[in-house]
Amino acid sequence: MPATDAAATEWTVPADGEVWAHDTVETNGVELHVVTAGPEDGELVVLLHGFPEFWYAWHHQIRTLAEAGYRVVAPDMRGYNCSEKPDGVDSYHIDELVSDVAGLVRAVDRESAHVVGHDWGGLVAWQTAIDRPGIVDRLAVLNAPHPARYEELLRRSPTQIAKSWYAFFFQVPRLPEWSLRRGDFAVVKRMLREKPIRPDAFTETDIERYETALGRPGALTAAIDYYRALFRRNARLTLTQGGLGDTSIEVPTLLVWGERDEMLDVRLTEGLDEWVADLRVERLPNASHWVQFDAPARVSEHLRSHLP
Repeated sequence: MPATDAAATEWTVPADGEVWAHDTVETNGVELHVVTAGPEDGELVVLLHGFPEFWYAWHHQIRTLAEAGYRVVAPDMRGYNCSEKPDGVDSYHIDELVSDVAGLVRAVDRESAHVVGHDWGGLVAWQTAIDRPGIVDRLAVLNAPHPARYEELLRRSPTQIAKSWYAFFFQVPRLPEWSLRRGDFAVVKRMLREKPIRPDAFTETDIERYETALGRPGALTAAIDYYRALFRRNARLTLTQGGLGDTSIEVPTLLVWGERDEMLDVRLTEGLDEWVADLRVERLPNASHWVQFDAPARVSEHLRSHLP
């Protein structure tokens, strides 16, 4: 794994007390900026962030997992922060994102990993376990719905349709980028300040770091293209085969859910036995969608108890 060029990581967290290092990995035709921590011979844990985040979304958990002896790899997913940002909506198709994860595992000389994801990273984690079960030892997902359960609830729940308004808005060309960028990302800043349940879940320094990461050239459009690519893919599958097809998962799975999520209905944690053979659900009543910031110690505790 080659060291990252200093110019590519001009922005990092302060060096004081860091347990991690910054590197670059080539996978599936793109270069991803990754943060690594923990002993090199430890069991591999891959942490996948969501929208509009970057590797730093896991800074509470990275330290805990590394100190517990795991080898932790937390990438900036393609398009985000310091990772490469290929052009075009098709570059962010879920198949490409899954292939990024598979290539990342291979790039660190492993055959498999424990895969953990939040929000969009959770969607990629679900799909990786569906499409590439051989590379996932254990799966953990935070506030991201199993794809078949989400599709099922969308079809019959006006409440979830209303909660998902932003995903439909993101299909519009250019307007979402303008809306989010306006006022130096005022909407994003307000979301991070107001939506979590715990006061100061995101510090002002955290928010500045998020703004810096999302403001990198091409990052905002790439992040929104995730939604555009998934919408087109799911619409095509629905039209051609009536749904998403086989989405079964056999690996041991942990679903952690902040119940005060304004974007995702808590019913998405129910009725998953049809698709997930070995499932444990932990619902946190005093946490929001930003569950690993609202309840960092609880999330770390649940991950530690789930991972071998």
